[in-house]
Amino acid sequence: MKETFEFNHKKQCGLWLILVAIVLTAAVIFGGEFLVNPFVFLIGYYVSFFCVNVNKKVREKLSQGSISKKQLKLIYFSIAALFLLMFCIAGPFIPGWHWRQIWLGVLLATAIHFFLWFFIHGWSMVVLGAICVIITVMGYIFTDISMAVICIADATAKLFCGAYLLFAAKPSKFVPKK
Repeated sequence: MKETFEFNHKKQCGLWLILVAIVLTAAVIFGGEFLVNPFVFLIGYYVSFFCVNVNKKVREKLSQGSISKKQLKLIYFSIAALFLLMFCIAGPFIPGWHWRQIWLGVLLATAIHFFLWFFIHGWSMVVLGAICVIITVMGYIFTDISMAVICIADATAKLFCGAYLLFAAKPSKFVPKK
């Protein structure tokens, strides 16, 4: 029997994406020699993560139903995959401090990991992943486009997807065909 996936945590994901977009934008504003300020980014990322994903009151307020044990396992798997992807794509550029390549690698790893989130939040994550992959690939191809422009485009995609998930998306299901 194939498992039906219920997508009941879209609002939580939406708020998370909005906050990440804001944090990424702030990190670009204060980027300096790093292009994207890693201190601003990491502090903002983890504060946002705990405020939305660890805070039980926020999770309960935004939840529109339960999440399956399989989905919980997939959440942990996708987070592990994100760090593995970042290590493989961005990691080789860390010793030389090639900030553009590091941040493009981080954005690409994040975009790829969104595809795994289909199983937690549905098709909107596939769309977001595809858009973010395209934005990042444009950064690799067109080296004259500043990293700030690439990051703001990425943040804008996250902001719009987050707003959709938080304010407009409804719980849905995915039933695999037999």
